[in-house]
Amino acid sequence: MVLRREPTARQARLGVELRRLREAAGLTTIEAAALLGANRVQISQIEAGLAGVSEERLRRLASHYSCIDEQFVNSLVPMATDRTRGWWEEYRGLLPTPFLDLAELEHHAAFQREVAVLYVPGLLQTEEYARAIFSSRVPELTPAELELRVQHRLKRQRITSPYELVIHEAALRIRVGDRAASRAQLTTLLQLSEADRITVRVIPFDLDGFTRATSAMTYVGGPVTKLDTVVRDVPYGSAFIDCEAQLGVFRARFRKVEAVSMSPERSRDFINRLAKEL
Repeated sequence: MVLRREPTARQARLGVELRRLREAAGLTTIEAAALLGANRVQISQIEAGLAGVSEERLRRLASHYSCIDEQFVNSLVPMATDRTRGWWEEYRGLLPTPFLDLAELEHHAAFQREVAVLYVPGLLQTEEYARAIFSSRVPELTPAELELRVQHRLKRQRITSPYELVIHEAALRIRVGDRAASRAQLTTLLQLSEADRITVRVIPFDLDGFTRATSAMTYVGGPVTKLDTVVRDVPYGSAFIDCEAQLGVFRARFRKVEAVSMSPERSRDFINRLAKEL
């Protein structure tokens, strides 16, 4: 068995879910290996995402673990058997792995819900806006590194599943570039908000009692709720959160933020007024 040097986030997530099933069944890796006719090292490698697992073995493990959630098991199968190499693979070795993992996660998303407080999200950024964001990094990127990040971000902008954005007025007013770039970004955001799959809601400054400024996040829906993922920005890149209890917290956070935001129609009018002010 050839081991992976660096599992993708999707491969690692499959391993995590299999470990959770095993632990819920109260089995050790030694006991699980005996049921599968393998050894404990192989089980550990599968759970770490370092080794793959066939559909037949995956279903046997789920059965041994007394998992009766057929829909959940069926959702794990493509994670184990899909060998498709996405467009993001061309950046492997050129960009940090979290860039690739995020693109892969978005590619398989059933839906996405995002809360933005300081910046327009990457999926809706213009090229000039994205370039300004990456240019502000300390230490500075080389021209080649900067170009790779900008092009990768633009390629991510293939929104094929429902996308809901709640964005604070602060993110709309902060000028990451010059006045013209900010106006172009608002105009683009306005145009995208009219697409069938995209919903944009704004939280204005004059909202009383808004205490959710730290709720910035991306909530990515999986094929079943158990396979949802939350993405949050951290100093070293992106952190993926998949603990079921925390997912419930973030779902509640999004509902609360969405509830105090303006309707999509009022939000479009609001963004249009801001663009005209520039």
